[in-house]
Amino acid sequence: MNTKKKNNDYHMQELERRILYGLSCEWRNAAADFPPAWRTYLTFPLFRLMETNSRLGSWSHFRNEISLSREFVMNYPWDSVCDVLKHEMAHQAASQVFNAWNEPPHGASFQTACKMLRADPAYSGSYVPLHERLDEKNLSEEDKILKRIKKLLALAESSNQHEAESAMLKAHNLIEKYNIDLMAERQKRNYISVFVGKPALRRRREEYMLDRLLQDFYFVYGIWVSSYVIEKERMGRVLEISGTPHNVKIASYVYDFVTHFIDAEWLRYNKEKKLNRYRKTDFALGVLSGFRSKLKTQQAENHKSRNASEKALVLAGDVQLNNYVDFKYPRRGSIRRGSAYQDENVLNDGVQIGKKMVIHKGVHSSGGDSGKLIQ
Repeated sequence: MNTKKKNNDYHMQELERRILYGLSCEWRNAAADFPPAWRTYLTFPLFRLMETNSRLGSWSHFRNEISLSREFVMNYPWDSVCDVLKHEMAHQAASQVFNAWNEPPHGASFQTACKMLRADPAYSGSYVPLHERLDEKNLSEEDKILKRIKKLLALAESSNQHEAESAMLKAHNLIEKYNIDLMAERQKRNYISVFVGKPALRRRREEYMLDRLLQDFYFVYGIWVSSYVIEKERMGRVLEISGTPHNVKIASYVYDFVTHFIDAEWLRYNKEKKLNRYRKTDFALGVLSGFRSKLKTQQAENHKSRNASEKALVLAGDVQLNNYVDFKYPRRGSIRRGSAYQDENVLNDGVQIGKKMVIHKGVHSSGGDSGKLIQ
C-alpha cells in the first residue's frame, strides 16, 4: 500500500469517526425535545454508516442501532443528514417508548414521535432529502416566480449601474408582490427549514445582521440552532431559515451572494491597509447597513402603491409561517450582544459600498451542495 493511499484511508476513517460522533451529539440534542417520561425509555443507540443506495437510513430494534447511508452522509449537507436522523429516531421512539409492534412502520406511534421531534414522517420509499426539496423540478410547475426573478437577476449583471439597479429592484418588488398575493389567498402553505452558512462555535456580529436582513426583506424566519461542528467535534450554532421553498431558495442565494460580496470587497479594500479581522466586521456591518437602506427606500416606495388591505397583510406578516415556527421551535430565546469598539471610517466606507451592491445571478445558493462533508 503506497503512502498516498494510506493517507487517504486514514483521512476517510477519521472523517467517519467524526461523523459518527456528530450523529451521537445530534441524537442527544434532539432527544431533549422528548418529554422526560419518554426519555427514560429511550436507549442511547449505536450508530453505523452502511453501504447502500436503496435507503437513506434505518433503525434496528434488536441491535439498538441507527444506520445511515454512507453515500448519503458524505454527499449531502449536514441539515439533510440530521433530518434523516430524526426520522430514524422517530422509529426508535415508536419501538422503545410505545412498543408499537402491531402497528405498520409509519403508524400512529411513529407519527406522534415525528411531531415531537419535528421530523419528516414521509415513507422511506418516497423520502426526498431536505435540499432536494428546493430543486426547481420539485417545486410547483404552475408557479413561475423563480424563473421570472432569475431573469431579472440575470439583467442585474449589466455593466450599466442604472440598468442593474433597476433590474434588481424589480426583482425585489416581484418577490414582495408574490408574497402579498400568497398571504391574501389564505391557502395552506408548505414550509421548509434549511441551514445557511456552516455551523461554527463562534458567530460574528455581521452574521446576525445578515440574518435580520433576510427576515426583513425576503419573507423567511431565521433561528440560530445548535449543530455539530465537524472540524471542532463540538456542538456549535448555525442559522436555520424557514419559509416557503421558493422564499428559502431565494434567501439562501442572497445569503451566499452577500457573503461572497463582502469577502471580495474586503480583500480589495484592505489590500494596502492591512487592517485586522475586527475591522472586517466594521466593514461588513457598513456594507449591510448601506444595502439595507437601499432596500428600505424601495420598500417605502412600493408601499405607496399598496391598498389598505395589502398594507395590513405586510404589517401582520405571514401568520402561517409564524405558526410553523412556533411549532418547530417551542423553546426560543434571544441573543444579546454587547457593544464593541468600531472604526467609524471603515464602517462608513462599507456603507457607501453597500449602497452600490446589486444582487445578481452569479453564485450557487446554499440550497445546493453547500455544507457537504466531501467537496
